[in-house]
Amino acid sequence: MTYDPTCRLLLTPVDQEAPARARRLRRLGLGERRDEAFDAFAQRLAEATRAPYSMVNFIDENRQFFAGLHTPTGTYTGSDLSAVAAAGGIHRIMARDHGYCPHVVARRKALVLEDVCDYPRFAGNPVVDEIGIRSYLGAPLIDRTGIALGAVCVVDTVPRQWGLAGLETIKAAAAELVAQIHRREGGGI
Repeated sequence: MTYDPTCRLLLTPVDQEAPARARRLRRLGLGERRDEAFDAFAQRLAEATRAPYSMVNFIDENRQFFAGLHTPTGTYTGSDLSAVAAAGGIHRIMARDHGYCPHVVARRKALVLEDVCDYPRFAGNPVVDEIGIRSYLGAPLIDRTGIALGAVCVVDTVPRQWGLAGLETIKAAAAELVAQIHRREGGGI
């Protein structure tokens, strides 16, 4: 967990489930490498929501990994650990205290931020200054064992009114992706 000493807000939520999630992700073979099916899923989600960025994000104890990623310039294929802002975009790996997906996973509920700057707890997140994120829409990926593996999300660099339709879209996308993961686990894909 991370605290901002100037305002004493808890920026990254406590995540008691992280060790169990990391073990589950390893068993499933997720969260370590790019996945073309997840990239395609992220692209479809970006198109459906008309968002410039979309991610399939798996979170372990220390970091986030975008197994599926769509950006305005297409799909980023690297896995560079360097700072996100260095190349002016989002990379496959991000610190656990960056972004909003860790909040979604810890809360186990969808999160809608039409303008992150309207929320002091979220406005100070590094992705606001480093990437220019202004709006977020995400839902947890809760598998059949009850573990929140990560999140699926879309973000924009301008405030967005996602509304109820956006919330329903992201929750349906999360359910669809969890079903795909279950099929993989069962050997269906």
